[in-house]
Amino acid sequence: MSLLPYPLLRPLLFSMDAEKAHDVTLKLLALTQHNVLRHLYQQQRIEDPVQLAGLHFPNRLGLAAGLDKNARCIDAFAAMGFGFVEVGTVTPLAQAGNPKPRMFRLPQAQALINRLGFNNQGLESFLHNVQRARFRQQSHQPMLLGLNIGKNAVTPMQEAAKDYLTCLHAVYPFADYVTVNISSPNTQNLRSLQSDTALSALIALLDEARQALAHQHRKHVPIFIKVAPDLDDTQLAQLCSTLRTHCLVDGQVKDNAWGVIATNTTLDKEAVLHLPHGSETGGLSGAPAKQASNRVIHALRQALGPHFPLIGVGGVMNAEDAVSKLQAGANLVQIYTGLIYQGPALVTQAAQALRKQSA
Repeated sequence: MSLLPYPLLRPLLFSMDAEKAHDVTLKLLALTQHNVLRHLYQQQRIEDPVQLAGLHFPNRLGLAAGLDKNARCIDAFAAMGFGFVEVGTVTPLAQAGNPKPRMFRLPQAQALINRLGFNNQGLESFLHNVQRARFRQQSHQPMLLGLNIGKNAVTPMQEAAKDYLTCLHAVYPFADYVTVNISSPNTQNLRSLQSDTALSALIALLDEARQALAHQHRKHVPIFIKVAPDLDDTQLAQLCSTLRTHCLVDGQVKDNAWGVIATNTTLDKEAVLHLPHGSETGGLSGAPAKQASNRVIHALRQALGPHFPLIGVGGVMNAEDAVSKLQAGANLVQIYTGLIYQGPALVTQAAQALRKQSA
């Protein structure tokens, strides 16, 4: 149990602008993660080992990408007890993202809306921070690290694959797995990459690069595709057909090297339109996103079979929400908005519930 009760700290953070509070929190975590002050949030990790995509996860609870875009606080999140942490999204070049304000809390709905737009310091800075992390030296079974990649806003959609390949080549040696973010609603037209033709072409290029990189680095690094919760039944069917074509061989995952993360933020604001900031442009996360996320997870599991790796994320605000992801068909679970509302205690609570559910 951490020494700092988050319910005492949250009112102070929630009195600030949402993005300012986010930046202050990351700065404090970065300053304390390598000294005794990390004990303020450090917790014993729940051990619940699981094999997935050829990797050994210490437990089933992870941090979703987006919270630590520049990979500054990997060791701090490791201290909270996560089994795996995903950082990014990183793009080849640094970019400022969309104009501020661009992050909004909806406390009545336990939700956030953001339109950050892949704001990050670029690959060079990102990889410098990744290489500085010490978590692999501090445990006999360290947590796993996912590196989430995207495209620059200025890159034309017809050249998007070049950005993903640039990032994949750069991050591959340092990642336990790589996530390809084609589902953020905050980069114009990005979700068009989920369409049948575009996704087929992208996966084919990524798979060719992955095989070459695996040989070059003598290292197995699976690729997870992160998808949106707003896909309709036809789009989901097309997505699953593409994944079966490119990622399955005789019903088994090709080279144990592919998976899906479901889901990103949603554009459906119907549940929050009556609230302050409920009509802001951007992706909605938190409690209102749970049902749509679980729907997509269930559809993917039904279509892709029992052995396809699925990570569930979206609307996990408590332990029961985490369990609902496993019940929908996920193998592992990630949190983001729930950590902002509940604090580090949610990591332990959710990991314990997931262990009990999977026992």
